[in-house]
Amino acid sequence: MPSNKSIKRSLALIENDESKILGLSVGTHRNVQPGQYIPKADAQSAPELSFKLPDPTSTYIIVNLDLDGPFPSLNALSPIMHWIQPGLKPTATDTDNYTLEVTAPFVVNYIGPGPPPGSSPHRYVFFLYEQPAGFDGSRYAPPHGKDMGIWPRLRYDLDKWEEETKLGPVVAVNYFTSN
Repeated sequence: MPSNKSIKRSLALIENDESKILGLSVGTHRNVQPGQYIPKADAQSAPELSFKLPDPTSTYIIVNLDLDGPFPSLNALSPIMHWIQPGLKPTATDTDNYTLEVTAPFVVNYIGPGPPPGSSPHRYVFFLYEQPAGFDGSRYAPPHGKDMGIWPRLRYDLDKWEEETKLGPVVAVNYFTSN
């Protein structure tokens, strides 16, 4: 079972420092606040990301996990990987805010929320990291740009992946709930 130490540590970031909240626009929902409810039909496309970046010359990577699969009260399959997207480059939108534009192929293709019928809302968490120099996403992605199947997504060990890819600390985080 994954330890989830980095997940707990990352979620604590936004409890203690609002400047660490990652900007999310999900479907028609703009400026999503941590924990905001988004109907699953509205979140089937990858969200737009933004942040007041500490270093606008860096490249970033996003990791998105469902912490509550298949049910919040019985989450034996969690966390479930929903997206890993490297190659996010900042583009200035106003004084201090930047959108993050995708400039590289995904490692794990985005899948939207899909809690089973009768489930209470799941938490879909987005973790933003500075991308390590020399990061090669193709080393971790399915061959030939294929979508990742369901089995490698289940019980995803974020701590292990952070260590393996030499990711530093989370720069920003946000999440929404959906069912």
